[in-house]
Amino acid sequence: QVQLVESGGGLVQPGGSLRPFCVVSGSSFSSYRMAWYRQTPGKLREFVANIISGGSRSIYADFVKGRFTISGDNAKNTVYLQMNSLKPEDTTVYYCNAYRTGDDYWGQGTQVTVSS
Repeated sequence: QVQLVESGGGLVQPGGSLRPFCVVSGSSFSSYRMAWYRQTPGKLREFVANIISGGSRSIYADFVKGRFTISGDNAKNTVYLQMNSLKPEDTTVYYCNAYRTGDDYWGQGTQVTVSS
C-alpha cells in the first residue's frame, strides 16, 4: 500500500515562495506518474504538474508555467513543488497523487494561502 504525506504549505505574501513536498512510502515514486493537483471547496480539482520516469519528464498547467517546478529526490522518495511568484489566486489545498494503471493514490493535502 502506497502512502503519500504532504507538508510544506503555509501562509506567504503575494510574490513569495513555498516548497510543499510529498513523502512517498510503500513504493518508489519513480514507479508512478507523480502529480500535484489543487482543489478549492466547491470547485473541480485542477491539475498543476506531474513528473514521470523518476523526474526525467514533467508537464505543467498553463497557469503555473514559469512559476512552479516539480521535482523528485529518489534518495528521500519525496516529490517537491517549488512555487515562486505566488498569487492570491494560488490559495487552495494542494494534493499529491501517485498514478499507474490499476493504482491511484492521494495524500491528505496541504493548505497554501497567499495573502498580504
